Amino acid sequence: MTDEKQKLTAAQVLEAGIDDWRPILGRIKARFRTGDFATGLALVDKIGEAAEAAGHHPDVSLTYPEVLVTLSSHDVGGITSRDVDLARRISGFAADLGAEADVAGLTQLELGLDTTRSEQNAPFYAALFGGEVKDGEPVDPSGQVPTVWWQDPTEEDPEYALPSSRSSSAGTWTCGCRTTRASVASRRCSTPAAGWSATGLPPRSG
Repeated sequence: MTDEKQKLTAAQVLEAGIDDWRPILGRIKARFRTGDFATGLALVDKIGEAAEAAGHHPDVSLTYPEVLVTLSSHDVGGITSRDVDLARRISGFAADLGAEADVAGLTQLELGLDTTRSEQNAPFYAALFGGEVKDGEPVDPSGQVPTVWWQDPTEEDPEYALPSSRSSSAGTWTCGCRTTRASVASRRCSTPAAGWSATGLPPRSG
């Protein structure tokens, strides 16, 4: 991983030994449980100093009990060794401050719309959400609104499409929850107890 411009695969990221981080949708994310605002602020200060020194800047969210950090290399549209190197430093800062990484708590929400009019819909939803169109999809650079992707209901997509017996017609929204392997089992157990299946559809009786 010496080439700073080379995009890394999810497998390469996992092999890099940054155990606090997980690749999700072309970025690596970490969630540090700081327990109080002062500790979180101290962690953010250290992240800021390291980011400025490296000339590589993550997205950081600070709330009272935790700090969320997202890293990607925008110039190549993915994860590079620059992200891995900075991630290691950030994990070191968190450990020094006694902040624990919560890998199982990582989540990224996506919104999908069944439509045959993606080109017409993209600018509309970008304007509605206060974002911009990037690669044909409305994206919010601030991260306040999930990215919207399109699924043509007239085309078969064996990897992402719902089974045909459950597929819905054009105009139907789908919520996609990207998370880590560490949390899949517990979430699958929790969703039926809440009255839903892990696919987002009510469980069928019988």
